[in-house]
Amino acid sequence: MPLSSAAAARPREGIGARVLHGLFWRSGSQILAQLVTWAATFLVIRLLRPGDYGVFAMTQSVLALFGMLSGGSFASALVRRETVDRHEIRQVFGLLILLNGGLACVQIALAPWVAAYYRQPIVTDLLRVQALLYVANPFIALGTALLARQMDFRRQAIANFASAIAGAGTALGGALAGLGVWTLVLAPIAMVWTRGLGLAIAARLRVVPRFGFRGAGDIVGFGLAMVTSQIFWFVQTQADVFIGGRALDPRHLGLYTTALFLAQILTSKFVPPMNEIAYAAYARLQSDRAAVASAFARSVRLVMLVALPFQAGMALTAGPLVATVLGPHWAGSAPLVGALAVAMPFVTLQILFAPVTNALGRPRLAVNGAIAGAIIMPAAFLLGIGDGAAGLARAWTFAFPLLTAYTAAISLPVIGLGWRTLGAAIRPALLSTAIMAACVAAADAILPALPPAAHLAALMAVGAPTYAAAAMLLARPAIADLAALAGRRGRA
Repeated sequence: MPLSSAAAARPREGIGARVLHGLFWRSGSQILAQLVTWAATFLVIRLLRPGDYGVFAMTQSVLALFGMLSGGSFASALVRRETVDRHEIRQVFGLLILLNGGLACVQIALAPWVAAYYRQPIVTDLLRVQALLYVANPFIALGTALLARQMDFRRQAIANFASAIAGAGTALGGALAGLGVWTLVLAPIAMVWTRGLGLAIAARLRVVPRFGFRGAGDIVGFGLAMVTSQIFWFVQTQADVFIGGRALDPRHLGLYTTALFLAQILTSKFVPPMNEIAYAAYARLQSDRAAVASAFARSVRLVMLVALPFQAGMALTAGPLVATVLGPHWAGSAPLVGALAVAMPFVTLQILFAPVTNALGRPRLAVNGAIAGAIIMPAAFLLGIGDGAAGLARAWTFAFPLLTAYTAAISLPVIGLGWRTLGAAIRPALLSTAIMAACVAAADAILPALPPAAHLAALMAVGAPTYAAAAMLLARPAIADLAALAGRRGRA
């Protein structure tokens, strides 16, 4: 018997309320989870060495690739379907189990070859233990998809928060126990196992997997298109570590990857959860292209209102920020953070396109964008590696704007949005951020020598109120949107 989506059955106004509810739970839980995770992460960074992070980064290319092949895209195909029956859920569950079991075996077999490439024997053992991550993936992917169909992000948020607690506790305990790089291996395992169990319970996942896939062609086809996109995205995002891991020693690679982690905090930790909600909402609105275009423009305006000042502020305060948050032995990361933060607004904007084009049934656009990224970014990293980690960081600043422009050019006509409308959505935050940046740079030039924490606090004391005042003058519609969202949430 078909399981109709509750969200699809409600009127359009109901979708808006469910999006707000989802944003409240998904974003709110993400903030709480990240506060817990960051508290542990920055303590662990102070306890471990850059070399530990460099060796750990050498395993991440394999995990990132296999993570994209682990079947989450096949589960996502369930989200945009009008109805889903139990038979289809069982088929997807069986497919996920087969995929992840196979990936675990392949990773164990490939581990010595990866270690030989990086000339680090310990990578073999790290990768073999990390194969345990795949045990939880079927439960995470299917549980997330079923809850997204219902636009039920409250129970998903609870599971995610519990996993953050488990991961943070494991990381801190391992670092204090002197486990070194193994701390970075065990913490994600604790996190994904906790998340998998939590999502299985939250989604009431009581189905027996089915390993016959007759009639699942459309699910497999949609999933394969998204997997293709993700593979090229993997090439784009992991090329720096693949190239740098061979050319740099573990310490300098660790400085670069930690700088990238810090620069990508907003882009990688907060935008993807919002994209999960956006994908589900766009899928419900796909028959009304005008509503989709309006929703996309509004989301760009709100996201950039937060992202631009955050990322510009990070670029301007990189020196005292790194010294305060990471400690003096990470000082070499500061110039890298400054360069990377300049590229992050383009990264933020670029990743907003895929959820809407996928929801509109055009995953090929995301594939084309990912192919472009798989060409542009590795070429930039190969050109930059001659200057070491600094060259890798600078590659982001001149290559990613090109990739974002290409992605926008192929996506905007499908969304039904023009360049002028997109520019109008970004302009208020851009102008407000420019005013803030000028004031912070001027303050930095006249400040006396201060300890890093005091220096950072002084610059923030200038930047935050300056941006708030500029935004109230120049971005009043976006501020009104935020107030309206908060007010509607309060009345829900």
